[in-house]
Amino acid sequence: MSMLTPPGMGGKYRITGNSYPRMRRPRRRRRIAVTTLAVTVGLGALSWGTVELVDVFTGGGTTVRAAGEGRACEPDDTVKAGAVKDAEPSGKPTAGALPEPSAVTVNVYNATTRSGLAKETAEALKKRGFTVGEVANAPASLDKKVKEAGLLMGPPAAHRTGAFDVLHTQLPQARIKEVDRKGDEIDLVIGKAFKGLAKEKDAREAMAALASPSPSPSPSTC
Repeated sequence: MSMLTPPGMGGKYRITGNSYPRMRRPRRRRRIAVTTLAVTVGLGALSWGTVELVDVFTGGGTTVRAAGEGRACEPDDTVKAGAVKDAEPSGKPTAGALPEPSAVTVNVYNATTRSGLAKETAEALKKRGFTVGEVANAPASLDKKVKEAGLLMGPPAAHRTGAFDVLHTQLPQARIKEVDRKGDEIDLVIGKAFKGLAKEKDAREAMAALASPSPSPSPSTC
């Protein structure tokens, strides 16, 4: 009889050998533990998925950007500063309502020390289709006092009809000034910085741009 056999036991209960038998945990408990772990992981995944679905359907504070978008849209610098851009003059004509050069009467005055400049400029404007009125030296109030290339002076009606805009294409460096008077004639006072009228090609292109302005930029989609 082995020394491992308890007293009084034998037969089928006899233990042979010199070591105790190794006891194993029942397989049933192992299956229960694995099942419990799997259920716990599944519930956690289900809870996370539910939260994600709620975020998708309620907005969830998530910022959505289009593919390839480099950065979020920012407010325009004008809006940042709280400023408002100047509106177009209320009297400016709409596209296609500009008068022909022949409908614009121009008085040409020379406020410089260069003789014959008023006559030369008047002849050039006449060749370009404008109606020329008086041609003379500038009055004492303006003589040698116009520093710009030119000064366009006319009544408010010249703005409403677009006469100012049409004549300005011939001398874009000129300054425009409204004066309180009747009629629709415009005075072109030649100043010290005058070097000549704009090239005819440039003047035609400027006129075409006035008649058919470019469309405004599309509004931001931000």
